[in-house]
Amino acid sequence: MSNLPPSSPCRPEPAMMANRPDELPPRSQQIFAWFRWYCRRYYFPAHFHALRLLPPTQYLAGDHSDPDPAMPLVILANHPSWWDPVVCTLLSARFPTRVIYSPIDARALETYRFFRKLGFFGVEQGTARGAARFLQCSRAVLDTPGTILWITAQGRFTDPRSRPVTLMPGLARVLARWRKPAMVLPLAIEYPFWDERSPEALAHFGEPLQVDPSRPISAEAWGGLLAGRLEQTMDNLALAGISRDPGIFHTLHTGRAGVGGMYDRFRRASAWLGLRRFDGTHAAAIAVRKTKEIGDGGHP
Repeated sequence: MSNLPPSSPCRPEPAMMANRPDELPPRSQQIFAWFRWYCRRYYFPAHFHALRLLPPTQYLAGDHSDPDPAMPLVILANHPSWWDPVVCTLLSARFPTRVIYSPIDARALETYRFFRKLGFFGVEQGTARGAARFLQCSRAVLDTPGTILWITAQGRFTDPRSRPVTLMPGLARVLARWRKPAMVLPLAIEYPFWDERSPEALAHFGEPLQVDPSRPISAEAWGGLLAGRLEQTMDNLALAGISRDPGIFHTLHTGRAGVGGMYDRFRRASAWLGLRRFDGTHAAAIAVRKTKEIGDGGHP
């Protein structure tokens, strides 16, 4: 993913990086690139109908590229599902020159140890040691050009319809102590079922929050700002998702459609005999049925 020069301090070596307190958490860029390719090519298409992005904010307008790769960036996402790391890995392609780091519950990291090689760092929740570890690693990421601190600050799986949105206090404490310009970009994710057997993965980057070092604010105030902006982004995505209209989204990746099995084999053969291109989606099946009804004089 990274186009940074070899001398860049945030480019990982082929081996795992050291993990001293003053350095970035371990990660392997080669393994991350392979994992994103595998998710895009095989894993995501096998389980989802499509990954759709609601048109981004002005921050990602135009060619949707990162306008200021040197600016310290935090992506604040909600946490609706186990699938979030896969979807966020695919969305990270929107920031091609940056390297991703993300906190994760230390117990979960013990279960999914492979995530260590993807830039995840373990944090013990509810302990002073965990809080110190989070502050330390987060500052190391923000201090390194060309990185993103990608965080699901709800701290646990939470239904995207749950209101009010509540966040763990760690990110607010980091930003209250930060004394350089930075950007916080909210990200909402949902996994609704529309017309197909597989769910949709919907995402939306909301309006960013600027960190202004000349106007420091308290951790409590940051907590309110972060929760409010993320909730607004989630509300906007929810309204778009309710429409069930793929036309208002950018479709980034597509997966499987149709019923599968012998039924789709029969439909494919029927399409071939009728000299039609086979489309396994539910919408295409309905359209074919309507065409037949019109040809029969409107009788089913």
